[in-house]
Amino acid sequence: MSIPSKVTDYMSQHETDFVRRLQEAVGIPSVSGDPASRPHVMEMAEWIKNELTTLGATVTLKDLGKQTLEGKEIQLPPAILASVGSDASKPTVLIYAHYDVQPAAKEDGWDTDPFKLTYDKDRDCYHGRGSTDDKGPLVGWINVLDAHVNTGTKLPVNIKFCLEGMEESGSVGLDKLIVEESQPGKFLNGVACVCISDNYWLNTSTPCLTYGLRGISCFELTISGPKWDLHSGVFGGTVYEPMTDLIALMSKLVTSQGKILVPGVYKSVPPVTEDEKKLYDALHYSIDDIDTAAGANIALSDDKVTVLMGRMREPSLSLHGIEGAFSGPGTKTVIPPSVTGKFSIRLVPNQTTKEIEELVEAYVTAEFEKLNSKSTMKIEHSESGEPWYTDPNHWNFKAAERATLAVYDKKPDYTREGGSIPIALSFSDALHVSVVLLPMGRGDDGAHSEKEKIDRSNYLKGTQLLGTYLWEVAKEVSKDVK
Repeated sequence: MSIPSKVTDYMSQHETDFVRRLQEAVGIPSVSGDPASRPHVMEMAEWIKNELTTLGATVTLKDLGKQTLEGKEIQLPPAILASVGSDASKPTVLIYAHYDVQPAAKEDGWDTDPFKLTYDKDRDCYHGRGSTDDKGPLVGWINVLDAHVNTGTKLPVNIKFCLEGMEESGSVGLDKLIVEESQPGKFLNGVACVCISDNYWLNTSTPCLTYGLRGISCFELTISGPKWDLHSGVFGGTVYEPMTDLIALMSKLVTSQGKILVPGVYKSVPPVTEDEKKLYDALHYSIDDIDTAAGANIALSDDKVTVLMGRMREPSLSLHGIEGAFSGPGTKTVIPPSVTGKFSIRLVPNQTTKEIEELVEAYVTAEFEKLNSKSTMKIEHSESGEPWYTDPNHWNFKAAERATLAVYDKKPDYTREGGSIPIALSFSDALHVSVVLLPMGRGDDGAHSEKEKIDRSNYLKGTQLLGTYLWEVAKEVSKDVK
């Protein structure tokens, strides 16, 4: 019971239609974090509803309520709950993806319009915001339905979709919905497994399956002093300056070699064993891969295992920006009255967001007191998510491995990922089923950057991979039943 050749042939023959569909999706600037773009996020939800409905899915847009953003109460984008098939003799696969994207503007350094899918002939790839994160994979699933419907092929499984429009902004409202819809008789109850395609290969040539993710705790550290902007020629040297205090504090968070300076952060991290090191050493990855993806020779170590552990099994702290400070061209010689530094910590299994947030708050408060400044300090937590880890020997992973072998003729690497997809843990906890991360994109796709792209072959073969996975799930469940 393998995927029929007429389905894969259809996929090969309809590249133009599949690219057009992705072009339409990328063309909708569904930036969830910008209140001005919220209508476009709603537009994206309607676009998905129309695509799925046309292909025979039953679609419901679930109201998640409202949120306050930049002082305004605005409507949250709906969660899209859709189903295809209800055959009790078939397993039901839950598909998760998100339809919102990170902000993007041409002036950020894009070579092309970020909201216009643009083909790069030299690299044989498509550039555009959301092309790989996460509209490419989401549209890939729609392409899979398209191929089955238009070849008259019955799906080997029932499919349920849970698609959200707030993943890039903390998945507000979705956890509560998942818990509610996991109850007996509700939409999510009874699924056999979950598949998420919202991560990437380690490199540019070897597919992978992911069984672990780091969590995240985000922080905003605000230092306030004068009531308004001050002239540095008049007040410089006469008052405590918020920017000076902020820089002093942020310099005490992490070293240039990536060591977190907050006491106690590493306490819950288990020591690495020699056997575990061998797992990382066996992965198809090199220092050149990370330097290529970063666009510069800047890896923290020349040792592959050290770098992989830094990405997958060790916590990290990154400084992201300063709000309230002058950042335009030229010189503006003012002392800003209030500045906010933004940073985050990626968590690993055994760490919790509560533990990390308490450690950071205590440490930053103590370090600020040492400055003996007359400024005031406030530290707040924003987005957060726990780390996730699952059994890679489950039949769900075996199905994904067989699909990868069939499409790429390569056995995938089994990886833990440095990024955070908190919803993976939410599904795991609420549904008590296996969750597999089956990526479509490559390690150099540049998600969140001004270089975001998806390779043409990854988009087309990735669609075939997703479709093949469904057939392999049916095969694995059938074996398990027997």
